[in-house]
Amino acid sequence: MKLTINIPETLNEVTLRQYQKWLKIAEGKELDSFLQQKMIEIFCNIPLKSVLQIKAIDINNICQELSKLFTKEPKFIDKFTMNDKEFGFIPKLDDISFGEYVDLDTYLADWELMNKAMGVLFRPITYKKKQQYLIEEYESADKYDMSKITLDIVFGSLVFFYSLRNELQKTILNYLATQKEVKLPQHLQDSLLNGAGINLSMGLLKETFSSTMKLPNQNYIPV
Repeated sequence: MKLTINIPETLNEVTLRQYQKWLKIAEGKELDSFLQQKMIEIFCNIPLKSVLQIKAIDINNICQELSKLFTKEPKFIDKFTMNDKEFGFIPKLDDISFGEYVDLDTYLADWELMNKAMGVLFRPITYKKKQQYLIEEYESADKYDMSKITLDIVFGSLVFFYSLRNELQKTILNYLATQKEVKLPQHLQDSLLNGAGINLSMGLLKETFSSTMKLPNQNYIPV
């Protein structure tokens, strides 16, 4: 039986759901033969029993090609279409609400919750004129299933968001300083001051690239 394998060549061919599934079994582990098989199963969308029919040398080559996807610098994508709805990144992070910030701080700390983080950062566009647009008011990170968006959107938005993190934290802290009646729990004060969840998430992103995509030591020539 001839097996056809579609190997994704760019991050826009890989969904956040696939990546979350991969991290759940592979994060922090060396890419051994079992994880190589799971990698192909997840990212190439083929049954594991079919992966076992592939030649060993081809397994290595496919995994190398897949690993290359995660070495490229992602570009920021501020708009995308999903289920016939156009979604946009928060137009002005200075205007982010405290509730949005707290939710982001929680969700960005855990890749299993990254779909919820994307639900905060991206919402349907309600008005657009040339390059400017407005998005739907924030209600819940669960309102839309963001696990279906592609990794180019996810990685690009994370890099962009982290680049503005310090400015965002400063803005929020300055605002809270003017609100005399606002009394925050200590853990939220610490979270804002340290950027705990956001820092951790950036570490997870970097560690993902370096640790879960290391190929095992085998006798082959890298391509």
